[in-house]
Amino acid sequence: MATKFLLTFAICRLIVTVGLTLDPADLLRLEVEGQLSLEPADVAMASRDFGGMQSAEPMAVLHPASAQDVACLVKSAYESALGFGISARGHGHSINGQAMTTNGMVIQMSGSRGSRLGSGKPAPPRVSEISMYVDVWGGELWIDVLRSTLEFGLAPKSWTDYLYLSVGGTLSNAGISGQAFNHGPQISNVYELDVVTGKGELLTCSKKQNWELYDAVLGGLGQFGIITRARIALERAPKRVRWIRVLYSNFSAFTQDQEYLISLHGQAQKFDYVEGFVIVDEGLINNWRSSFFSPRNPVKISSLNADGGILYCLEITKNYHESNAETIDQEVEALLKKLNFIPASVFTTDLPYVDFLDRVHNAELKLRAKNLWDVPHPWLNLFVPKSRIADFDKGVFKGILGNKTSGPILIYPMNKNKWDEKSSVVTPNEDVFYLVALLRSALDNGDDTQSLDYLKHQNRQILQFCEDEGINVIQYLPHYTTQQEWKRHFGDKWALFSRRKMEFDPRNILATGQRIFTPSINPREPSW
Repeated sequence: MATKFLLTFAICRLIVTVGLTLDPADLLRLEVEGQLSLEPADVAMASRDFGGMQSAEPMAVLHPASAQDVACLVKSAYESALGFGISARGHGHSINGQAMTTNGMVIQMSGSRGSRLGSGKPAPPRVSEISMYVDVWGGELWIDVLRSTLEFGLAPKSWTDYLYLSVGGTLSNAGISGQAFNHGPQISNVYELDVVTGKGELLTCSKKQNWELYDAVLGGLGQFGIITRARIALERAPKRVRWIRVLYSNFSAFTQDQEYLISLHGQAQKFDYVEGFVIVDEGLINNWRSSFFSPRNPVKISSLNADGGILYCLEITKNYHESNAETIDQEVEALLKKLNFIPASVFTTDLPYVDFLDRVHNAELKLRAKNLWDVPHPWLNLFVPKSRIADFDKGVFKGILGNKTSGPILIYPMNKNKWDEKSSVVTPNEDVFYLVALLRSALDNGDDTQSLDYLKHQNRQILQFCEDEGINVIQYLPHYTTQQEWKRHFGDKWALFSRRKMEFDPRNILATGQRIFTPSINPREPSW
């Protein structure tokens, strides 16, 4: 009764404060354990994301206590005469407003307020030691998944570089890091899902059960359903990590070594993580080793005979346990001998496995201390075919970017055969392709080359260069403004993607912030 009263009060406030465009009776029929909030702080949080470039204010925010709460709200939207959009929001790490909505509701999947929800808080991770999997709530953050599984000496196989992301969020995209060459992306390591479709149906799906929904949802950008539970494959967790960085001045040598290392996938004698990044200015070269040693003697790019004034860093790790600690030196040395990096540029450190996986959080804390975290992030993530990566290097790294940047530029290859072609994700049609991630921050410091307008223009230049040169790049974490662009993005997959949308979300209720399909409602215009 108290929940019903609070919901009625919230809806009355909605009518008065935002001019509710849906039938209040639709929401009055809701029977939820969670909380429907109009609190300014909740609405404001749901109106922004990590990108910091767009804003769209929802009518209200639901903090669900269960998958049934999610299904209840979505079913209400689906059956509503006027209709309203539903966006699931995890940690809010999207860049271009993908988890936002106007004239609709945001379901805040992460950070449900257990102290206020009491026993209605979504279930914590549940680990099966025998079957080597963990069942987790869709809004669970990967850092909390890791902490739960490590209690049993287990860990998921594939990661993202940043762990403060929701399970449902990364599985709706792909979820990649330096382990993807060996284990595939995170979506290749999921046994089973519970999904609330755009009709409000709560369905369990896997390769054997409701398989088409399973394939659609993985990498489906939230278009077909909201992930409320995921069953994630686990492996025995190593105790420690040998973390190594080496430098290259020659791009061809750098990519050849990366491609050689990922060709060792599945073998015992391999590195467990392979990434890389580009160093385009003097300032970053010393940060390159700051995780390892305090650089007392600054390094000059010019002193290393950099190709076009640019250096490339290969970042690799080898996991180990106490049982094989004595052999780790020989294993690493044997692998390094086959590489062609700059002599004497090896920097190494050993640390606990969890500390390596959570390494980006340390950088976050430092940036927050300097008020440099909550700034606009005009990121651009691209999949580049192996056959054109040298052309990309010449035109972008050595061309468009110049000699300054305001954030990391990652580059590393992946094996296509580790990706399930039945998922909704689009990848280049080559056996090996690269992720190039320009993870830059816009700063209001008087330097025009670090301003938001400059960086957004530079992103457009990069995409136009690829278009002009016929480099068939594919956006990862894609963002487009017209359906024609989306059709081009999905290519041969578009017909299946759109058919599945009609099947699982026929009113185009879900994830309207992606701007792929037009919802069957009359939304207020967001401030895009």
